[in-house]
Amino acid sequence: MKGPSVTEPVKTRYRVGGMDCAACAAKIETAVSRIPGVSEVGASFTAGTLNVVHDAVPFAAIQRAVKSLGYSLAPDGAAAPAATDRHDHAIHDHRDGDEHAGGESHFQLGDGPWWKTRKAVLTLACGLALIAAYLIGRVLPEIGHWAFLAALLVGLVPVARRAVAGTMSGTPFSIETLMTIASVGAVIIGATEEAATVVLLFLVGELLEGVAASRARASIKGLADLVPKTALLVEGDKTSEVPAAGLALNAIIMVRPGDRIPADGDIVEGQSAIDESPVTGESVPKTKRVGDQVFAGTINTDTVLKVRVTATASDNTIARVVRLVEEAQESKAPTARFIDRFSTYYTPGVLVAGALVAVVPPLLLSGSWDEWIYKGLAILLIGCPCALVISTPAAIAAALSAGARRGLLLKGGAVLEGLRAITMVALDKTGTLTEGKPQVTDIVGIGRSESKVLSLAAALEIGSSHPLAVAVLARAKTDKAAVPPAASAKAIAGKGVSGKVGGEEVFLASPGAAAERATITPELQATIDGFNDAGKTVSVLVVGGEIAGIFAIRDEPREDALAGITALKAAGIGIVMLTGDNERTARAIGSTLGIDVHAGLLPEDKQRIVRELQAQGQVVAKVGDGINDAPALAAADIGIAMGGGTDVALETADAAVLHGRVLDIAEMIELSKATMGNIWQNIAVSLGLKAIFLATTIIGVTGLWPAILADTGATVLVTLNAMRLLAWRPGRK
Repeated sequence: MKGPSVTEPVKTRYRVGGMDCAACAAKIETAVSRIPGVSEVGASFTAGTLNVVHDAVPFAAIQRAVKSLGYSLAPDGAAAPAATDRHDHAIHDHRDGDEHAGGESHFQLGDGPWWKTRKAVLTLACGLALIAAYLIGRVLPEIGHWAFLAALLVGLVPVARRAVAGTMSGTPFSIETLMTIASVGAVIIGATEEAATVVLLFLVGELLEGVAASRARASIKGLADLVPKTALLVEGDKTSEVPAAGLALNAIIMVRPGDRIPADGDIVEGQSAIDESPVTGESVPKTKRVGDQVFAGTINTDTVLKVRVTATASDNTIARVVRLVEEAQESKAPTARFIDRFSTYYTPGVLVAGALVAVVPPLLLSGSWDEWIYKGLAILLIGCPCALVISTPAAIAAALSAGARRGLLLKGGAVLEGLRAITMVALDKTGTLTEGKPQVTDIVGIGRSESKVLSLAAALEIGSSHPLAVAVLARAKTDKAAVPPAASAKAIAGKGVSGKVGGEEVFLASPGAAAERATITPELQATIDGFNDAGKTVSVLVVGGEIAGIFAIRDEPREDALAGITALKAAGIGIVMLTGDNERTARAIGSTLGIDVHAGLLPEDKQRIVRELQAQGQVVAKVGDGINDAPALAAADIGIAMGGGTDVALETADAAVLHGRVLDIAEMIELSKATMGNIWQNIAVSLGLKAIFLATTIIGVTGLWPAILADTGATVLVTLNAMRLLAWRPGRK
């Protein structure tokens, strides 16, 4: 007999409108987690997303829970609709989360300017009402109290509604609750003018915070906007303008001088300087030729190019960056998780503290009830955890965005925090420290010019895809060496390639194979040995039975490899090379760069060495680009994939250096340190201001409106400080 079928939980991603603070996210998480069938919920205000793991829960049920808080919900891929009116009017504390929800649609990517949002309209209405109340109070003092009460209600009613909705959905200790209690209490003791001022300041703070949060999202949207909306599709002799999003793989597109490249692809015709600064931050254009890869969003500066599309719009470099950054923003950093747990107890603690301050002195010390109730209400406002709660996620989101713009992808706040603790970097050689493409480094002509020797060798290699052949042909192209036609060219397995060029029998082979056809003198052998000792592969050109030339070929270090190594050493970080290449070649590269080398390694050997380093107390970052690096990348404390690497490496790694610069590894660690410094500044500001105003309130120096001004001010300061990371640049000279 068959048992009942078990439905596998599914994970669904949604876009949320109006969620622009950590408190908003927490409120939504709590409400959705209470829906039957939901097993896991994760909301990210920085990415504007909601991830729900559930057992076939209808979209309508989740939407209903989110909408009840004043936020909007749409399936991922659809634009987040405007938040509900109800939410907008809320004054909520984004911290708490709901208010923003409200009409924060304007803060959603692609929506209208902030001053047209309902939140901005509400703030303006409350401000005008307060000004009107002040003027009425001056002209008709007898009704001034009622005028201020009306001004208060303009802003407080939405806040109170948000407080009730939060309580009903499982979040009773929200900023709206604190604000409502403090405002009502102030009215009861006759401080109506101050209560109205407090509400206005609160709304202004919320508005500013929403604007700041939108800047972080706009940073990523700006990256996506680098890709043009249309492309020039080449079909035979015809060229037509088509939507870039619809380009198919292997389609041929034309890119004119001055145009942005609309898709990732390989150049099939033309040569031009490509300005990659919008994506990489590098100001110097790179010359790209036939066969070279170009990225969507970069700018063709010189001549017309034809490019074969290698990635669809949803999978090009820019799209992958945006996707990875959004996913990273959805994961909480350790510091953020700690602060979330802390706030769970902190806010109820503030309520208790406010109550004790209001009640204990009058009961036990014969204090004035009005005076101490007033102070207790001020403490409720001082204790709002807004600035503290947003201190970490705002900084993390800004740093992830800034890193992405420089091609530094980090898969979450935990990775960003962890990088600052790295003490050892283990680097692969081929494709990581080196270009991954063998180059002809030396040509020795014997009885013939170097140019003639190069021409003969290139003639034999035409049409071959062997890495050494590619290196010879690339050198011939760079040196503009003539490449004559070869007859009867053929590969000789395990030895080399032979053929006739200009009537002469030509043979390009390894030194051992060449020695079978010609005599290698001791002087030539010494030259060959010297190249081998330098980690170079040697090919010998034999023409008519005599040695005519020698080629030395090696996969050279990346242009910035030495600078990158130097930057890591300057930061006090140890470096080691882990490579499967032979000992002699690896040590030659290691000697050039000044680093220790472990060569001839299998994938499991690399993983073993990483674990040995960790056992010695090192915090290890492993950097690699190939499938054989995947086990070590997974074992390391932080795995970093080089940009040109395989999908396996990119999926296994915790971070990626998209543009393959060794210097970027040091920059990534520098970004981590800058971010953590920013976070601790934010925490110090938020807690420091609270401590100061707590003391001044107790001794009677400050009251309600200075208290909320301090809280709002701290929130704005913390957010603006975090947003400074959007403009982060590496500090190297």
